[in-house]
Amino acid sequence: MDVIKNVVCPFCGTLCDDIECFVESGHIVKTRNACRIGHSKFTHKKGAVRYTEPLYRENKKDDFKKIDFDTAIEKTAEILVDAKKPLIYGFSATECHAHIEGMKLAEKIRGIVSNTAEVCHGPSVWALQDVGYPICTLGEVKNRADVVIYWGSNPMHAHPRHMSRYGVFPRGFFRSRGRKDRILIVVDPRESDTAKLADIHLKVEPHKDYELISAIRSALKGFELQSETIAGISKEMIYETVEILKNAQYGELFFAMGVTQTTGKHRNIDTAIELVIDLNAQTKFTLIPMRGHYNVNGFNQVCTWISGFPLCVDYSRGFPEFNPGDTSVTDSLLRGEADAMLNIASDPGAHFPQNAVKRMSKIPLICIDPHETPTSVLANIILPPTIAGVEDTGTAYRMDGVPLELKKVIDPPESTLADREILKRISKKVEELL
Repeated sequence: MDVIKNVVCPFCGTLCDDIECFVESGHIVKTRNACRIGHSKFTHKKGAVRYTEPLYRENKKDDFKKIDFDTAIEKTAEILVDAKKPLIYGFSATECHAHIEGMKLAEKIRGIVSNTAEVCHGPSVWALQDVGYPICTLGEVKNRADVVIYWGSNPMHAHPRHMSRYGVFPRGFFRSRGRKDRILIVVDPRESDTAKLADIHLKVEPHKDYELISAIRSALKGFELQSETIAGISKEMIYETVEILKNAQYGELFFAMGVTQTTGKHRNIDTAIELVIDLNAQTKFTLIPMRGHYNVNGFNQVCTWISGFPLCVDYSRGFPEFNPGDTSVTDSLLRGEADAMLNIASDPGAHFPQNAVKRMSKIPLICIDPHETPTSVLANIILPPTIAGVEDTGTAYRMDGVPLELKKVIDPPESTLADREILKRISKKVEELL
């Protein structure tokens, strides 16, 4: 049995880089240090349908038929070239070189290109463009933070090793006692498993995050709160929380979809960033968004290098345009404008609004995905890729913006291609058709 050490886990934005994989007869049979979800990613869930050959059907009511890769690539290129408003979406569960090829393809077909941040941390991106980005690395949190806030986030389930590796429990250079050296504050309307571990649980009313952040900022600046309760939190508790934040040696705010996708959206993050800026007038405070998919941050980086914008890029006029709400994949589907879609390394069929999924079911849909998903069952063409970080190498960006190298642990099925190779071949065929 071979043991591959220091493997980066391609599951969540924490990108744990201390995984050990035990390989026997070309299969990963065991892992060490991985969480339960990461272990499942490496060993493959039993019963999961793995695509190993391209599949095609002209009518979505028909059954899929196996075809060769060249034919599948040609049919994909024809669909994208013939479309007036083609979409390319996903990218969050693949490596950065695939992102580069996806951007090149989007420009050639004059389509809209975006990633899954549209339905998770897109508002974080809009906010940081407004008021800045006081971020740090996870290593700084581990070594320095003595006050940690998880706002609208439940890492015990979504990022299972986040608290043990960086946020709360690890022994850092200046926090040698680990958990005993830290105060944990959780802001969540539910009593989540993360909230049960908190020193202070602020049980905010749903959709009242903006009000609570504003109240904390007001108290921090010395204003007297006029209401006995604000957003479901007593003013005494708000004052107590503010004193903890002011007296922190190094504070960290982690925030997730519980803030970005509630009422206010990017305005919630605007004022949260302003809160961190206010706190830095008295102590040291930073923030990090709890990015979900392991390389959702990577696409925003690559997209910005190439187009100047982080997502929701429209090439329909021959140059990149950025106007979220107009140039976003989700809204293009909801308005019924999109007439073809290429989905890669994501599952919009499980996460998009119902009317957007209905539109996906009516237009030609190409899906690049190794497994059966609610999106792939709506597809006309399925192109089977290798799994980056397990069967292929690449680069991914951790939630704090640190790039890490993915390892190839086992060989992929012979009939599959890397995501970047599939997109490169589609792009080449598109050039021939234009």
